[in-house]
Amino acid sequence: MFGHARRGVRDRWALPGDTPVLPPTRCGNNGGMSDSPAPLADPHLVYDPVAGDGPKDVVILGSTGSIGTQAIDLVLRNPDRFRVTGLSANGGRVALLAEQARRLRVRTVAVAREDVVAALREALAAEYGTGEPLPEILAGPEAATQLAASDCHTVLNGITGSIGLAPTLAALEAGRTLALANKESLIVGGPLVKALAEPGQIIPVDSEHAALFQALAAGTRADVRKLVVTASGGPFRGRTKQQLANVTVEEALAHPTWSMGPVITINSATLVNKGLEVIEAHLLYDIPFDRIEVVVHPQSYVHSMVEFTDGSTLAQATPPDMRGPIAVGLGWPRRVPDAAPAFDWSTASTWEFFPLDNEAFPSVNLARHVGELAGTAPAVFNAANEECVEAFRKGALPFNGIMETVTRVVREHGTPATGTSLTVSDVLEAETWARARSQELTATAEARA
Repeated sequence: MFGHARRGVRDRWALPGDTPVLPPTRCGNNGGMSDSPAPLADPHLVYDPVAGDGPKDVVILGSTGSIGTQAIDLVLRNPDRFRVTGLSANGGRVALLAEQARRLRVRTVAVAREDVVAALREALAAEYGTGEPLPEILAGPEAATQLAASDCHTVLNGITGSIGLAPTLAALEAGRTLALANKESLIVGGPLVKALAEPGQIIPVDSEHAALFQALAAGTRADVRKLVVTASGGPFRGRTKQQLANVTVEEALAHPTWSMGPVITINSATLVNKGLEVIEAHLLYDIPFDRIEVVVHPQSYVHSMVEFTDGSTLAQATPPDMRGPIAVGLGWPRRVPDAAPAFDWSTASTWEFFPLDNEAFPSVNLARHVGELAGTAPAVFNAANEECVEAFRKGALPFNGIMETVTRVVREHGTPATGTSLTVSDVLEAETWARARSQELTATAEARA
């Protein structure tokens, strides 16, 4: 599949500056960061599936969430660069979804919940007014997947959770550029994503991986000594494991620098989010786990760094604002002017870096372990964590119980079988088992409490 055009899609490979090069393959040098095999994300390559110089047609998955709403803000401020053709959402905020559809004049709106279709149609009619044609409505569990394969240039996957895997695969299979904010789809389905993705087809949108992406443009893969992923440390930075035993849900949701959804915020408190990002960095850039380091940086100004073999380190830094990484995902290789705020260098500031406390926050080392196991292990890790976070939010688990339970589920899952190809069914089966087992363990913990 690498190195040739899919039916009906024009693949153009270029260096930044639009100098054409021959399509790379897995067995040759791709002219960019990596030699062979080509990494999933390479800033030296441009995957351009649609000819023309007009605005890019964009589909936004998860449009009513944090990533989606910020992406829409960026698009509305840059109508000459982007045009949204489709929106998808779970369906919990139909009024906002209808408003977004009207402001962007999209062709298609997709909702996962079929029970909200009537309310969505009513909200759209109220927004559009009498006589105006309403957008097409897709509904059901496969709606986002169907939309991801629709006619467009770029799909921004801002869905939260592993339910984003099917839309990710659909976008890649259809030949779209994938701006990936849904890290879980890559983590649980890494081999599946790698099998479909052309070099340069994925642009990372997570702030850390967008930072690595930009810093890696400075050299070849052979020049890279290590990737340094930064972590804010969350609300519990500096606390010992014993001090974390009785923290509350409210405390865990009080992130010091970022405003995110509850699951991601609690993942930042346990540093599971950082563990997932280590796996994601390994899969995106094809760098071994022992050359991916995590450091704590409370200010969240430096989003990640690349250390090169000559001793130099390149850091990508902006004030905390996701519109910058989103702009990289949608606009690369061209920058989007004024996408996000810049630093005021006339004002004094202090930037700090601390080593990670792996005893208080064992999630990163556990993530490395499951990443090295590969197969279905990352899917088990992610699904078990999602269930345990929900149990913590309901009061069924203490804070430290999240990782204790996830560790037990990963251990019980064991080492995935080797020598076999991972399938979507394998991932779904592993997730189902991990969720059920986590629920059993959290129910037992709640009964004992």
